[in-house]
Amino acid sequence: MLTRRLLAGAVACAIAACAPAGAATAAATQPDFPTVLYGAAYYHEYMPYERLDKDVQMIKAAGFNVVRLGESTWSLWEPEDGRFDYAWMDRVVDAMGKAGIKVIMGTPTYSIPAWMAHQHPEILATKLGGAKNTYGMRQNMNTDAPAYRFYAERLIRRIAAHYKDNPNVIGWQVDNETGSYGAANDGVFIRFQHYLEKKFGTPENLSRAWFLNYWGQNLHTWEDLPRPDGAQSTGYKLEWSRWGQMRVTDFLHWQAQLIRECAGPRQFVTHDFSGSLHADVNEEAVARGLDIPGVNIYHWGTQDQYNGADQKLQADFTRSLKGGNFLVTETNAQTTDWSSSFQYPPYDGQFREDVYTHLSNGADMVEYWHWASIHANQETYWKGVLSHDLEPNRAYAEMSRTGHELQKIGPRLVGLRIHNDVAILWSRDSLNAVNDMPFAKSSQWGAGGSNADYGAQVRQIHRALYDLNVGTDFVFPETQDLSAYKVLIVPMLYVADDALLQRIADYVRKGGHVVMTFKSGFTNENAAVRWTMAPGPLRQALGFHYQEFSNLAQPLALKGDPYHTGADNKVRYWAEFLQLDTAKALAWYDHPFFGRWPAITSNQYGSGKAVYEGTYLSDQLQKAVLQSVLQEQGLIGPDQQLPANIQARTGVNRFGKTIRYYFNYSGAPASFAYRHKAGTDLLTSHAVKADETVNLGPWDLAIVEEN
Repeated sequence: MLTRRLLAGAVACAIAACAPAGAATAAATQPDFPTVLYGAAYYHEYMPYERLDKDVQMIKAAGFNVVRLGESTWSLWEPEDGRFDYAWMDRVVDAMGKAGIKVIMGTPTYSIPAWMAHQHPEILATKLGGAKNTYGMRQNMNTDAPAYRFYAERLIRRIAAHYKDNPNVIGWQVDNETGSYGAANDGVFIRFQHYLEKKFGTPENLSRAWFLNYWGQNLHTWEDLPRPDGAQSTGYKLEWSRWGQMRVTDFLHWQAQLIRECAGPRQFVTHDFSGSLHADVNEEAVARGLDIPGVNIYHWGTQDQYNGADQKLQADFTRSLKGGNFLVTETNAQTTDWSSSFQYPPYDGQFREDVYTHLSNGADMVEYWHWASIHANQETYWKGVLSHDLEPNRAYAEMSRTGHELQKIGPRLVGLRIHNDVAILWSRDSLNAVNDMPFAKSSQWGAGGSNADYGAQVRQIHRALYDLNVGTDFVFPETQDLSAYKVLIVPMLYVADDALLQRIADYVRKGGHVVMTFKSGFTNENAAVRWTMAPGPLRQALGFHYQEFSNLAQPLALKGDPYHTGADNKVRYWAEFLQLDTAKALAWYDHPFFGRWPAITSNQYGSGKAVYEGTYLSDQLQKAVLQSVLQEQGLIGPDQQLPANIQARTGVNRFGKTIRYYFNYSGAPASFAYRHKAGTDLLTSHAVKADETVNLGPWDLAIVEEN
């Protein structure tokens, strides 16, 4: 417990640092940047010798116009309890400002100083099973701990007030790659119990929802609620995962509110998600408290494996969080990894192509992690723009070329508005529940992993759309209006309440087209299997019912190769024994037993149509099914007929002009026929005529602004 002296200090600090606003204020509108922000995270405190002036000169010479500072070194901001130091950072901010380089300041709360861990060991997270984190690694704390919140608030208020009027500081990043950190401390559990009390009202209601009569574990007093460490209840485990997400959301909204109370009104608030599609972070909920979301997008495929696919997945998800643009707060500079085992520096051209890949996906900023490679400790080989010698190099030269291009054309690329006709429904509850009850384990009873899961299928579907050059958004269980999309793809919606299933059915009835995969509608919002015949509330829209399902010991072919995929005409892992009501079969299993049931169906419902996959398709088969649906909806055009290595992106810039990006993700020259309105390649200033053949060099691109 904090002492009265600490609590009194907290109040005094809040008044001294900035005036609390009282009630929460709404997030500001998305910031409007005059040009693309391009730069790197900069840590002068990591340098082995004094070189601030040289770094600033090199940063400016590269055409960089933004740096991220301060999020990693609480121990310098507050070297001792209650003693604050700003001078070390002030000189960096001032030097950047004099060079015309803007600053995004981070709250340094993801790595606590040693003195805090020594004075308050209760801050460290206790995991399920009782293991307690030790000091040394970052993100080792329980972010709900009263002592941690006290120190974090005190520091955030002081730093925000210190820089609120500084014209060089344009925004704030709250925390860094926040997760739940697996914290199951006593205080976390007690708050979870109070949350359950509010949600379910009585322990009897909870027992019914979670079917706790099983094994005689039903509750009659809240004090009897067991800890989650050994929970077998599917409802309990799902609710515990939701609680972890709520904790992350609460923590980041709390920080965002502190910044809004203390910082300047022109300074935006962001957070850098560690990639996307997380099990323990509700990115949609967090984003509601941000002015603009940020995301750290690292592509693990480099050199010959570089293709832009993972960047687009992460970007599509992040862009969908608030239906607008986003910031790439970290991306590959040179090589990555916490060891020297995966050092694959990009080929010539890939540094530049990667920047434009992010911009084509709706990013308004691209920042490298980080400016200079670190000379010791965990991230020694997670290299920066500069290598360990801190001198100009191949990466710096190519990034400088890109920076100078953006100085000219950045205003025409920033704020790109992207409209897509296709969306994927993302269900974090289904991810967690399917992980709890996997359908494709590699071994029975043992601790083996899964050969496929919810996340794998989402990625498979997105990759198929990517290969087809089809733009994609994400929607969420909370999304009320789906009518903006011609095609809605619903992977494995294992957990859903009746209201969500009804919205999907209504979307079809009113003219929408759905592609849905197996296990959808199987359990309710508490991960309890529905006690009506599958697929429950979806039966009328899907046009079939079923009572049985089976794992597949071996891949099966579809009869007659209906989608012409040859050797890839295979399904695996799972098969539902679909019995047709009004639906029509699009494909059947080629098997003496399974062959009596269809593998893929289509049902006309109202003005729309629902295609259902009762099994796990091969990658090429999935692509072929989606292509057939897109073709039917008139969504196959010239960009879907480009050569395999050419990827296209389209948006509208702030001048109302259509921007078309074309990427050659290969090491060989490529060409394609440009089938759109005439325009100008912004990178070369050359005119591009309709139906002209455009030639791209290895790892090169064109950006056509239509006339």
